[in-house]
Amino acid sequence: MAGKDGEEVAACLNVTHLNKSFAGLEVIKDWHMQVENGARVVLLGPSGAGKTTFLRIIAGLESPDSGKAEVGTDKIAFVFQEPRLIPWRSVRDNLLFVNPRAEVETILTQLRLEGFADYYPAQLSGGMQQRVNLARALAVEPDLLIMDEAFSSLDLPVRMRIMQDLLQQWERKRFTIVSVTHDLKEALFLATRILLLSGRPAQIVEDITIDQHPESDWTDLPRLQQEAWLLKKLLEAAHPE
Repeated sequence: MAGKDGEEVAACLNVTHLNKSFAGLEVIKDWHMQVENGARVVLLGPSGAGKTTFLRIIAGLESPDSGKAEVGTDKIAFVFQEPRLIPWRSVRDNLLFVNPRAEVETILTQLRLEGFADYYPAQLSGGMQQRVNLARALAVEPDLLIMDEAFSSLDLPVRMRIMQDLLQQWERKRFTIVSVTHDLKEALFLATRILLLSGRPAQIVEDITIDQHPESDWTDLPRLQQEAWLLKKLLEAAHPE
C-alpha cells in the first residue's frame, strides 16, 4: 500500500472474501479491504448491517464463516458502547489491570482525568466513566484501537471533548482506529476514511477518503454540516427504503 509520497505503508488489517451469517441470515457478504497502519477508519451503515459483527471478528471475538480478516498486531484494545469498568477497582487499578506497567498518571492527565485515580466508577459521571474506558484502552498501548459506538450515549459537548482528547493521543502514537458510529458529524470529525455499507447482507458500497484538516478547522460546524449532508445522501442511496 502506497502512502502520500509514494512510500510503502504497512497494512494493519487485510480483509479478503469475508462472509458471516447467523442462523442462515447473511450479515456480511464478500468484504474486501486493506487498512494501513495509522489510519482512522469509520464504518457507517444501517442497523443490522454487520458493523459490530465485523469489529468482533477483527478483535478475535467472532470467527468468519469464510474469508480472512488478518490483523497485523496482537496489541488490540476494544472500547465498547458501555464503559464496562471493574466496579470494585479504582480508576488507577482499572488501568493497571490491563497493563501493570501503564503510566497511569500520564494517561489520566492527557485525558483530563488528573485527580481521579483513586475514584471508583460509581463515583464518576457517565462521561467521565467513558473517558476512563478510553484511558484503559490506551493503557494497553494498542496498535489497533476498535470502538463500537463508544460515544453514542454522551451529549455532543462531552463527545467532542473526548474525541479531541483521542485525536491528540493519536497524534502522539499513530495507532490504527477502526470505529462504528451512526453520527455523521462524529464520523467526519474522527475519520481519515469512511466505509459506507449497504443494508443486509452488508457490502462496502463507498470507500471515501476524508481530507485531513488542521485541528482548528474542527470548529467549522458549517463545513461539518455540509459534509454530513452529503454523507447522508450517499447513505440514502446505498440503502433506500
